[in-house]
This record gives sequence, C-alpha cells and structure tokens, in this order.
Amino acid sequence: MRILLTNDDGVNATGLKVLEKIAREFSDDIWIVAPAEEQSGAGHSLTLTVPVRLRKLGERRFCVTGTPTDAVMMGLAHVLKDMQPDLILSGVNRGANLGEDVTYSGTVSAAMEGALAGIPSVALSQNYAREGMGDTVPFATAEAWADEVLRPLIAEPMAPRTLANVNFPARPPTEVKGIRVVRQGLRDYGRTRIVERTDPRGYNYYWFGLGPVLHTPGHATDLEAIADGYVTVTPLHLDLTHDPSLDRLKALYP
Repeated sequence: MRILLTNDDGVNATGLKVLEKIAREFSDDIWIVAPAEEQSGAGHSLTLTVPVRLRKLGERRFCVTGTPTDAVMMGLAHVLKDMQPDLILSGVNRGANLGEDVTYSGTVSAAMEGALAGIPSVALSQNYAREGMGDTVPFATAEAWADEVLRPLIAEPMAPRTLANVNFPARPPTEVKGIRVVRQGLRDYGRTRIVERTDPRGYNYYWFGLGPVLHTPGHATDLEAIADGYVTVTPLHLDLTHDPSLDRLKALYP
C-alpha cells in the first residue's frame, strides 16, 4: 500500500514525524509532500498568483512553497503522477480540528483534496490542554491510538467524495475511554477577538483571536465526545448543498 503524508504545520513539524511513524505500521511505501512552512488556517486555498516551488529533501520526501492543498495536488499530479497513492493521511495536527474548525483547517482541507481525487483520506489532529505549548505539545495519545482508529477505516471502503476527520483527546493514552463516531459540532465563540499592537516603527498590526465559547449546542458531537475523553471519528462529505432549502428556494423562482 502506497501512502502519501502531508500536513499544515510544515514539513519539519513534530506531528508529521509522528504521522510517519504511524504510517510505517501499515506500509514501507511512504511518501511525504508537505508545505515548507506552517500553513495553519489556510483552509482549502490554492496558490494561484505566484509560482509553487518543489524541493526534494530526501528519498520520497518533498516540500512545497504553498498550502496543504498545493502539497496534495503537487503530490498527486507531479511527484506520484504515475503511481497514485492508495491512502492519504494528513496531520498529525498540533491542536484539535473540531466543529467549525474543519472549514478553516489546512489539515482537513488536505484530506478533502485527496477525497476530491477519489483517494481514501484521513485527517488526524491531537488536542492539547494548554494554549501556547508550541513544539512541546504531547502526541503520545495520537501515537498510541492511531493504529486502532486507522485499521478499520482503511479496511472499510469510504463513500465517494468523503473523508474521515479524527481527533485525539488531550489526556494520556491510558485515560482515553475509547473511540466514538460522532457528527460535527458547532461552537458559538461570540464576537471575534482582535488584538491590536504596534511594531517598533510605529505601525499598528493585528492578531486574530477567538472570544470565549458561549455554548456548544448538541449532545452527540465531536466537541462533547472529545471533552469526555474519547477519540472522535467524524465522516465528512464535500457536497455542501443544503437539501432542505432546495424546494423552498425553487418556489421563489417559478
């Protein structure tokens, strides 16, 4: 089985090293095509206005000067154009991708690009308890539980244009309660928080942040399950059509 690995934290990220270790439990035919630099929050964006450059870092290991989607496209259309992968794994992301995070996440979007190409794809993310942990985020739970999560997913054919979004809870491996298949949740952050600062030359610049979570509607979503200590598996699909609105909107245009 040929496996393509990518991420959005960059080719040198700790989570990608963890993912490579995980993938080698399934195959020795491992290829890496990942962004050269961190691309968190890039979503499903493409680089269209400047060239994308590809650099070979080693045997079956490449980086691109672009987004996670660029990396997957370059992997499929160039690096592996004559030998397509059987599976794409994206991650292991530093931080969870839950609820509406999937719309911003480069990790999930890389798996989306794989799904669009008809290749089984899984996004994996490790939640952590404290903010600002940087490179000290512990990936032990992802490493310990990935095999148990991935083997059934790999063995079971995925529906066309779908992917699996996996999140590992922020607790030691021995304290994880199990695995739950749950739907995507939705958080209410309230008003977006913007932090304004001034650089040494006197110009203002801004950091985007999130306000406090007001509530988490629903009772069986990825948000509640991971808070309860479960590894979450959420099937996502790329058809964004809101079917219940079709007939109502059609009636507006007789």
